[in-house]
Amino acid sequence: MPPFEKIEYKPIPARELLREIKDLSELMIDLAYSAALFNDRDLAEDVLELEKRIDTLAYHLEMVTMIAARDAKDAEALVGISKVASAADKISDAAADIAAIVTQNIGVHPIVSEIFEKVEEHLAKAKVHPTSILVGKEIGELKLAPRMGADIIAILREKDWIINPKENEKIKADDVLIFRGVSEGLKELKELCEGTLKKLED
Repeated sequence: MPPFEKIEYKPIPARELLREIKDLSELMIDLAYSAALFNDRDLAEDVLELEKRIDTLAYHLEMVTMIAARDAKDAEALVGISKVASAADKISDAAADIAAIVTQNIGVHPIVSEIFEKVEEHLAKAKVHPTSILVGKEIGELKLAPRMGADIIAILREKDWIINPKENEKIKADDVLIFRGVSEGLKELKELCEGTLKKLED
């Protein structure tokens, strides 16, 4: 059994914690299914890292609600928050179980993979190379959806996740982008991230 990580209490608002837990659990579902269906070990490992993050957030939320409960009436009002957090935590655990199909080399039945290969939209990830033309650009100005049928749905910047980044979010060198779209668009966006493609096609 791995050792427990010591978690120091931080006064983070419950609403902020809940929002992040919800957003990350939704992202985990997308990543887990893509990882399993396309046997993508990198995406599977991202899911397992996100599970650890959600476990930490859930622990913080539990401490916040315990401190906020001054009497029985407060405790009753906070039960709903605890239930929502617990449900999201279970979703993240299930997503991690799906990711384990890849990390433990269990594999998905070929028929299932064949069916999902026909689905128009897929997920992919790529690290932004310092020479990429994307560095310093706002997501909105790139117009990725009309240009290549792809959207950036999350950014991993150092150890922080930015879920559903806003249009004015600037891409930085060494960002890891998670994007969703059609196969050709994902391939083009990956090449832009890696710096092998130097021009955005109109």
